[in-house]
Amino acid sequence: MKKIKTQVKILMGSDSDLEVMSDAAKVFEDFGVAHEIIVASAHRSPEFVHKHISNAKTQGVQVIIAGAGGAAHLAGVCASLTTLPVIGVPVKAKTLDGLDSLLSTVGMPPGVPVATVGINSSKNAGLLAVQILALSDVILSKKMIEYKKKMAIEIENKAEKLSKLGYKKYLGQ
Repeated sequence: MKKIKTQVKILMGSDSDLEVMSDAAKVFEDFGVAHEIIVASAHRSPEFVHKHISNAKTQGVQVIIAGAGGAAHLAGVCASLTTLPVIGVPVKAKTLDGLDSLLSTVGMPPGVPVATVGINSSKNAGLLAVQILALSDVILSKKMIEYKKKMAIEIENKAEKLSKLGYKKYLGQ
């Protein structure tokens, strides 16, 4: 049986980030995107990060998602090692409610772009990666169109329910 090439690598600075980063993996499972999840710290295992990122493109990887808390340099280090799109996920650490992670991830110098989603928003990182992949994949493009249609229907149903019940009953008050 032919092994499917990994389309997206998900890196996280620590296994304590797994709960947050698993939301991206769930998106890929829903859309049928081959992915790999790796613990690789920009500070504690830089050679390991370098090995995974510098070879990613030749292995068929098309997008990298990197999530980290605190100093959150992982996405920037990944972006410095490849020409692939890198999506950074700032992970809420024990201090500063993740603002430190957000500023570290979004504050890249000119020439080293990192697309950055909200704090703990790996689901959005996964969806952004799917949209990037869908640019050259008709099946993924159709799946994304259906996903957005389903989301719109869910909101319209909630709007109708709110209109019918009123806000107090809707909230169960």
